Amino acid sequence: MKALGLLLALTISSVYGVDRNNFKTCDQSGFCKRLRPFKPEKSQYSLNLDTVLVHGNVLSAEVVTVDTGAEKRTILWHYTLRLSALVDGTFRVELDESDPLYPRYRTQLALNGEPKPDSLKLVSNENGRLTLTNNQGHKVVVTAEPLKIEFLDRSGEVAVVLNENSQLLVEPLREDENNWSENFKSHHDSKPRGNEAVSLDVSFLDAAQVYGIPEHTDGFALSTTSSGEPYRLYNLDVFEYELLSRMALYGAIPFMFAHGPKRSAGVFWHNSAETWIDVVNYADSTVVSSLVNLVTGGQKRRVDVRFMSESGVLDIFVMLGDTPADVFRQYTKLTGTTPLPPKSSLAYHQSRWNYVDEADVRGVDENFDAHDIPLDYIWLDIEYTDHKKYFTWDQEKFPHPSEMVANLTAKGRKMVVIVDPHVKREAGYFVHEDAIDNGYYVKDKDGKVYEGWCWPGSSSYMDFFDPVVSKYYSERYRYENFPGTSKDVHIWNDMNEPSVFNGPEITMPKDCRHYKTPQDGHEGLASYWEHRHVHNEYGLWNIKSTHEGMLNRDNGKYRPFILTRSTFAGTQRYAAVWTGDNMAEWGFLAASISMCLSLATAGISFCGSDVGGFFKYPEAELITRWYQAGAYQPFFRAHSHIETKRHEPWLYEPATTALIRDANRRRYALIDFWYTLFYELSVDGLPVMRPLLQEYPKEQETYTIDNEYLLGDKLLVRPVTEAGVTSVKVYLPGAESHTLWYDPDTYQQYQATGYINQPVTLSKIPVYQRGGTIIPRKERVRRSSVLMADDPYTLVVALDANKTAHGTLYIDDGETYEYRNNRYIYAKITYEPNLMTYTFVNERASYPTRSWLERIVIAGIKTPPKTAKLHQGDRQVALQMTLHRGNDVLVVRKPSASMAQPWTITFTY
Repeated sequence: MKALGLLLALTISSVYGVDRNNFKTCDQSGFCKRLRPFKPEKSQYSLNLDTVLVHGNVLSAEVVTVDTGAEKRTILWHYTLRLSALVDGTFRVELDESDPLYPRYRTQLALNGEPKPDSLKLVSNENGRLTLTNNQGHKVVVTAEPLKIEFLDRSGEVAVVLNENSQLLVEPLREDENNWSENFKSHHDSKPRGNEAVSLDVSFLDAAQVYGIPEHTDGFALSTTSSGEPYRLYNLDVFEYELLSRMALYGAIPFMFAHGPKRSAGVFWHNSAETWIDVVNYADSTVVSSLVNLVTGGQKRRVDVRFMSESGVLDIFVMLGDTPADVFRQYTKLTGTTPLPPKSSLAYHQSRWNYVDEADVRGVDENFDAHDIPLDYIWLDIEYTDHKKYFTWDQEKFPHPSEMVANLTAKGRKMVVIVDPHVKREAGYFVHEDAIDNGYYVKDKDGKVYEGWCWPGSSSYMDFFDPVVSKYYSERYRYENFPGTSKDVHIWNDMNEPSVFNGPEITMPKDCRHYKTPQDGHEGLASYWEHRHVHNEYGLWNIKSTHEGMLNRDNGKYRPFILTRSTFAGTQRYAAVWTGDNMAEWGFLAASISMCLSLATAGISFCGSDVGGFFKYPEAELITRWYQAGAYQPFFRAHSHIETKRHEPWLYEPATTALIRDANRRRYALIDFWYTLFYELSVDGLPVMRPLLQEYPKEQETYTIDNEYLLGDKLLVRPVTEAGVTSVKVYLPGAESHTLWYDPDTYQQYQATGYINQPVTLSKIPVYQRGGTIIPRKERVRRSSVLMADDPYTLVVALDANKTAHGTLYIDDGETYEYRNNRYIYAKITYEPNLMTYTFVNERASYPTRSWLERIVIAGIKTPPKTAKLHQGDRQVALQMTLHRGNDVLVVRKPSASMAQPWTITFTY
């Protein structure tokens, strides 16, 4: 109990607000302090033209550094350069020491397999410049001395340049008698390999803004860092994190994209070590540069960034758009798309630290029914375990877990339980005993088992980089190893940065040791990786092991749902993400939008925030607005801190409970719309939650908007994130294309004219359906989404200026992988004045859904048809229609068409 008291004092006894003293600034991070001032007039790096070889999709050559200050040109170090052309206008640049003292770490898990090659042809080799081209018509120009690489778009204009500012640096590993070690507060980092940082500057020409590199709270468009700290990517448990900050948070995804009126481009810095990024936007009025005012006297569209990582090889992917959507597809081709999740996971989740026992869980479950609020998942935090020993249950508070879960599943509901990566060091605890006996733990700098402190007290951490350890950990999820679980119990991997309460920056020391695949002749330092090399990947290996375990527990039949806090490139292949331990404040509600947009464009669409805030107590207006916002974000979960006043929906005044009920029911009415978006995400990699600039890349107003967003290309959502307002500004894009927008409640039509002032009441937030789209709805909201599976559909048709519309609908069993065996329906729905069709995109696929078409609502119709007739197979039925002239809405009533087969409706005038 004394140890637990110490831990609680370390973690929850402070006044609200992050303790910045726990986390490094650039000046306190040795390599950042060393590299950031590195701004030579001329790069030391040169390409040896005599060594150039182009074969297949790869240019390889030797690069050397020279002593530019010597009278005679002296070669200092030799490096190997690889320039690869990949599919869809992506290029990869790798630079490593030719003969390093020790192997340098190459990030292992971020890529979803080996990238697919394109062709690369050498067009010319003249005057110290190589010109190459790929199949798509992009060109690469490599200048030999000093080394510079320019990437040209298909129009022949330079889009991206590497090393134009001469900040390329790969610190060579070397034996030296100097003491390279560093200290931070009371922590000592031995740095046995010495300095091994890498750095590279990237210039985006004609770019108005850059975006990405989540996770941070500094807004969607990245700001210039000339004054202040760079952005930092280093997965950390930042207690009570602050807003409008470039500080590191739980996630570190080194993907960035740039956009301007001419084009989009992106870069993926393939490195899992601590990374700092500087940004200089030359359109920023604070930037003073001779590049800003040119002959025209105007501002130059250009953004320079610089990546600095503590270790690893230089490995960067360059993506030449042309549009934001192109770049997002290119990135997810590298790192993978989100697999189709269980349909129920897109519904509402209720969580708290902690529901104290089985009676509490039963009471929460029953209260959702009593107050007619739909719910799909109840979550259990760390207190459900036997004294913080994961894969166990507290036998006094949760003595009958199987029965508890069965009571939920009888209503179509499910459960999520937390499993953190720290393992309690307690004699007799089977996981700890197995790890000690078999050497499964991460080692300290001396090769002994590393011991840190987390929720259980004294803890050690599984070394997931060892395939034997990952297999062991995965097997803990088998039903016989985790009694009380079933296919309807899913997993929450928290604290996996990893969080270490007494570690440097609340995480694991950088000189801890991880497994390295044995190689002949590699001993000593070459026989293991340090934590500094792999830190940002650690959580990814954790959730990969969990994912494999959940798949294998049912022989690959059911889709798992996993939530993770730590994120890295590729996380989307395994888990959903939330924005961490936020506060019940308006600013954190607003920040949830920009944070999820940043994650979505970096591949992780399945994102949400703790509805209502984790810390503090949300008053009625804030909790209402948060539910209204959360209902239109991909991951929809309420969660709260153990010491906060409980704020389940029915604990507020009845009027507030009614508003929360309405928000949840809106989510459930659109559950098939959400499911269709996630199916399409799994296929093409485009975000579910989209910045406006993705769909309207020419509209410069959209470039800095991060308080509204699109769901697919169909719904525009502007959450109310301000207290006490009676109206909000909303930007309606698409004026040039005469886009129409419709209020989905009233079907009031709005012409896209840019900003409008939208009156709001406490009962709803501004949401608009784009003209030209069709959205499926299910109006019979039940206690869980599972119980709605066979309910009928309403199709809402919002007409564009040409009186046409289209949409899609995806249907399957919602939980298995049978869709991979063509057991699904993916339908295209189109509307023209004379004809509406429902056809299958893949005619070989089918699914025996019992759902049927109950109603069609057509908004924006000026001249109604006289007759409507359904055609499905041999069946032809005349349909009834009702015209609402006040808002130009035609309702086609009870077509009663089966959604298991194609159909058409013909209209006559």
